Formats: sequence, C-alpha cells, structure tokens
Amino acid sequence: MKSLLLTAALASVAALLATLANAQSSKPNILLIVSDDTGYGDLGPYGGGPGRGMPTPNIDKMAADGMTFFSFYAQPSCTPGRAAIQTGRIPNRSGMTTVAFQGQGGGLPHAEWTLASVLKLGGYKTYFTGKWHLGEADYALPNAQGYDEMRYAGLYHLNAYTYADPTWFPDMDPALREMFAKVTKGALSGNAGGPVTEDFKINGQYVDTPTIDGKEGVVGIPFFDSYVEKAALGFLDEAAKTPETPFFINVNFMKVHQPNMPAPEFQLKSPAKTKYADSVVELDARIGAIMDKLHETGLDQNTLVFYTTDNGAWQDVYPDAGYTPFRGTKGTVREGGNRVPAIAVWPGKIKPDTKNHEIIGGLDLMATFASAAGVPLPTKDREDQPIIFDSYDMTPVLEATGPSPRNEWFYFTEDELSPGAARVGHLKALFNLRGDNGQQTGGLAVDSNLGWKGPEKYVATVPQIFDLWADPQERYDIFMNNYTEHTWAMVSIGDAINKLMKTYVQYPPRKAQSLTYTGPITLSNYQKFQWVRDELAKEGFDMPMPTGN
Repeated sequence: MKSLLLTAALASVAALLATLANAQSSKPNILLIVSDDTGYGDLGPYGGGPGRGMPTPNIDKMAADGMTFFSFYAQPSCTPGRAAIQTGRIPNRSGMTTVAFQGQGGGLPHAEWTLASVLKLGGYKTYFTGKWHLGEADYALPNAQGYDEMRYAGLYHLNAYTYADPTWFPDMDPALREMFAKVTKGALSGNAGGPVTEDFKINGQYVDTPTIDGKEGVVGIPFFDSYVEKAALGFLDEAAKTPETPFFINVNFMKVHQPNMPAPEFQLKSPAKTKYADSVVELDARIGAIMDKLHETGLDQNTLVFYTTDNGAWQDVYPDAGYTPFRGTKGTVREGGNRVPAIAVWPGKIKPDTKNHEIIGGLDLMATFASAAGVPLPTKDREDQPIIFDSYDMTPVLEATGPSPRNEWFYFTEDELSPGAARVGHLKALFNLRGDNGQQTGGLAVDSNLGWKGPEKYVATVPQIFDLWADPQERYDIFMNNYTEHTWAMVSIGDAINKLMKTYVQYPPRKAQSLTYTGPITLSNYQKFQWVRDELAKEGFDMPMPTGN
C-alpha cells in the first residue's frame, strides 16, 4: 500500500514538475499598458502618488513586484511616441512625426511592422483596445496592422472629440462644426480582414449612452476608459480558456490627456480634489483591475507586463497637466518632454523591487518583445523592402543577466531629420532650444515651459552640453564656462549622430504622414526660387495644425 502511495506521489510530483517546466519554457504572454501624457513625477514610484495628492497603490504594487526605470525615454508627443512603441523605429523613418487632422485620412504606412504583426510571426494572438492616434485610413487601423481584433479603438487625442460640441466652442462657424461632426470617427471595433464598425460616438459631456433606440449612441470622455478596461478584462477571460496560446494585448487608456474629465465615481476622490489628480486615481484603479484579472485567471505567472506612457508631461495646459522634475515639457527635446515613467513585471524573470537607471526607451519594446517570443526581427518591411530597426533587446536588463545594450538616445521634434538633442552616456548635447525661448542656462535661468508654443531656435555652432547625472534639470551648460569645459564630449556625441545620419542614406525615411508649419513662404523666395513656384503650382499651400499631441 505504501509503495502504491509513494508511486502515486512521485507521479504527481513528476507531473507538477513537467507542468512547471512547460510553463517556464513556453512563450510568455505580453501585456502592454500605455497611458497618455502621464508626468514623470505623478506616480508613487517616482515620488508622486500620495505626496502629490493622487495615491497610486496599484502602480506602486507593480513597482514592488517588478522593475522601475528611471532613464526611460519616449518621444516628445503622442503620435511619434506611439509610433516608436509600435514600430521600434525612430518616427521620422515611418513618417509618423505627426498625424493628420480628423477627416484627412493617412496614418501608419502599411509597410511598417508593428509589435502585433511581428508577434503574429511567433504564433501570438493579438488584441488592441483604446487610444491609437496613428491615423484613420483603413490601412493604418490596428486590425490592418497585425492585431487580430481591435475593440473600442480611439483614433484621436481627447481634444478632437470636443470640436463638434457647441458647448465647448460656441464661437465656431456652424459649417465647420458640421464638418467635424461628419468626419470625426467614434470608437471602432473589428477583426483583421473584416469590416470595421463604429460602436459609438465620443463627445466631451458626462453622458454614457452607447446605444440609443438600438442604434449607435454617444459616450462622453469621462466614460471612455471604462470601455477600454472592460475590453481588456473580457479578452483576458477568453485568453484564460486557451492558456496554450500565447497572447499580446495592448491596452491604451485615454487618461490623463487634457481635457481631464474623471469618471463620476472618481470625481473628488483624490486628496488633491483636482480633475487631473482624480484622473490619475482613476487610471491607477483601472490598471489595478487589469492586474487583478491577470492574477485571478492565473495568467500572471507567464505574462510580461510593461507599463509606460507616450511622452512627457504637457505643461502647456497647466493646471490640467502632469508634473515633471525636469526642464522642458511635451513638444520639446528637453528631458521633461521625453523622460517618462516605465515599469515591468515578469514573475520568475524580473526580481521584485528592482530599480534601473540605464538608458532605455519605448523604441526598445519591439526587440524585447520579439526576443521574449523567440521571433527574429524582420530584415525587410511588409512590402519586401530593406528595413532597419532602432530597437535594442532589453531582456538582459529585465533578467539581470547583462547591462543595457543602449548607450545613446536621440531626441526629435516633428520636422527634424538630424536630432534636436543627443545623449551619449550621461552627457547630453542640445541643439534645439525650443520651449524656453533661448533663455540662458545657469542658476538664474527661467524656463517658461512653452512646449509647442515656443519657437524652434537652434544654436549656431556650439551646442549646450549637460551632465544628466549631476544636472538632470539641464540648468548648467558645461560646454565651456569659467570652471570647466566639455568640448571633448562632442567627439562621441558627434560620432553617434554621424552613424545615425548614414542610416538614412541606406534606409530612406518614408513620406511624412502630416506636414507641420515650418514658416512662411516669402515673396523674395517666390521670386528667387523656381522650386517654390513649382511646389505652389503642384501642391498649393497648406497651413497645417499642430496635431501631434
């Protein structure tokens, strides 16, 4: 009898070990959560949370369970930030430095690889919900870009959904308002290769009527993220039924992009009692619900969770804005526009409560996720042309088996091919002074944090140099002053920029999906240059709007 019990026990142990071994060797599920315009100093792990009147207990728990990044970089605005995450490429390569206004079409070129289309090569089930902001043409939608299913996809930044509302803009010409009402698409759902349906319109009111008389209704900005959360939870419930199939789900909350309108159950629930703080509390709660569902379904043990945001804090719209301890804001190449929060959780792979200060960024999610999935990055695009990625595999960093393979970061605004700033190691060279009106650096400098409102102003020959270890606020230019000089830093920084620029020759950037205003056409230039006259005859004149937010 004892031998039979021992045999059964051994068999049980062997089965358990086999199950664990299989779980360890199987491809991990991947959950990517992206919030909008979240400030570096908003969340608890970055000194925010309760200290700023907006507790973030769920995000705090993620940090306690995983790795928090303190030198993680995005792009300076929404569309390029999201394009960099999706493609693993500097946005000027894909043409996604801005996105067209609603009704103008365009978007992420079909030839680009995305996280979803690459992971599909590894047998992953892929799913998208929430803010897309990478164009509205059929070829640019998530279900045409590698996602098996998109649910409640929002194509624009939140402000765009208020344009057709007379209570927001009573002075708008009625004809223009009618145009916005006609062309602005609401929440979209659909499967790859199938039709796209508009679930409901979105407006800037406290209204939650997704259907009206059995037909398409209207959902206000305050309620939109509840649908994103609902979609994510539903997907995870379904995924738990087929644990043998790895999945990639990309959840994109609209919070906390301005205008912040917290859902009713979160109004005045933050200690700060502000719209922004209430919205951060809401964001944290919705992330917590998703993490709870992962745990409830048992999927958490084989899931890599990565949370980040698309760009730095949008100080232009203060007080409805996040906080950054750095100089500059969204729309600039300063640290404040580009350094963002990021947290990774991966049970059995990432040690709890780990802090990382190496240079890493949203660009690196492509190579990292592909590596975790065992998928080599393609060498040709989806139209069979040679392609280059700007993405580094971060798995050695996550698993504490090696240092970050990245030692540099390049910063760009909308129209830049050469970077407006570049960091190599702990030193940063700044060429584009946009956002502070060229104010002098140093202890008495005044940074007006104008972001997009500040004009571009480039240094002539000598860049500003900042030591981001000693001076992360970029206050003291050490290129050459009365106590030090770091002109030698430009040898390594210049070499890094030179190598980058050479790649544009072999891998030409795609056509920009939306042009930005780069200055007036002057009468003297019209008279002097034939190409100006040719362009006017061919393309006419367009005054683009700053739609990259």
